[in-house]
Amino acid sequence: MRRREPAAGGPGGSFFAQHPLRWGFIVTLGVLLALLLAIVVVNLQSVLLSVFIASFVALGLDPLIRWFQRRGLKRGAAIVVVILLFVLAVVGIIWVIIPPLVSQATSLVTTLPAQVQQLQDSGWFEQANETTNGLLSTVVQSVENLLSDPNVWASIGGGALAFGAAVLDAVSTGFFVVVLSIYFIATLDATKRACYSLVKASHRERVEGYSERIMQSVGKYLSGMVVLAFLNAVFSTILLSLVGVKYALVIGVVALFVTLIPLIGTVLTTILMTIVSLFVSPTAALIVLVAMLVYMQIEAYILTPKVMGKAVQVPGTIVLISALAGGTLLGLLGALVAIPISAGILLIIREIVIPRQARS
Repeated sequence: MRRREPAAGGPGGSFFAQHPLRWGFIVTLGVLLALLLAIVVVNLQSVLLSVFIASFVALGLDPLIRWFQRRGLKRGAAIVVVILLFVLAVVGIIWVIIPPLVSQATSLVTTLPAQVQQLQDSGWFEQANETTNGLLSTVVQSVENLLSDPNVWASIGGGALAFGAAVLDAVSTGFFVVVLSIYFIATLDATKRACYSLVKASHRERVEGYSERIMQSVGKYLSGMVVLAFLNAVFSTILLSLVGVKYALVIGVVALFVTLIPLIGTVLTTILMTIVSLFVSPTAALIVLVAMLVYMQIEAYILTPKVMGKAVQVPGTIVLISALAGGTLLGLLGALVAIPISAGILLIIREIVIPRQARS
């Protein structure tokens, strides 16, 4: 016997058919709430990014806390030591590095046109430019335009947080990030326990296990990349100073940020350092190029395996895609944080998705 379909207005009818006015009101209310949430997120984007950066700083310093714990310090004492080291590093950057950095950056921007003209008037430059069919002149002019653009320095100084847009805003935002990072470092364990308590008891142990592995791996990845970038920046600054580049500290700070992006960061800074060294002499540029090529081999085969340890490894293609996507969305800041996020997603795929597919 054929089953009769319920009438549209009967008990079995759809909610839309029974209450079209109420349905339209609920849908409209949902759309308005979604728009309100989007507006709130857009207006609070600087605050949300500050919280995001502070959480990454806390995860990046957590391996250092665990290192002190393995050396005999209790968790609380290790946290206090790491916070003090973090504060000392921030104060040292402000009082020791910032003044000469600002001085060199100002001098670089004001004297760059004269240096470019001096370079182009040199005999070897004209010969090399003719040999390359004008390519060398185009490259030098592009570097001049890049370094003279204030938007580039604002992006390097703060990325999506708009550091450098205004001095007061830069100081207040940086202070907020530092204070929030200290708070996250001190309360990381308590925050994680509070988040785990929101998970069902039947799944809590498994979620906690995977979450801890992801956060530890991402923390090691972040701290390892910072160490490698710092070593690269120190080496770059010393190398440029030895060959006579006047603005070695500025280029070294740029290298510190750019080399946080693995695989392509060191290549980009090597190209920039070589071009900048041309303002001194072709010999200086050749020395910088050869020294950086040697350093890249040392970094790839000696420093990276020792520093990164057991941190999750990200394939080169994923690094490029993540850096491109993050840079498109949030500039330099997005390129830096996109790779650790990709590392966490890869760990989830390896530990959860692939085994589950193998069992099904």
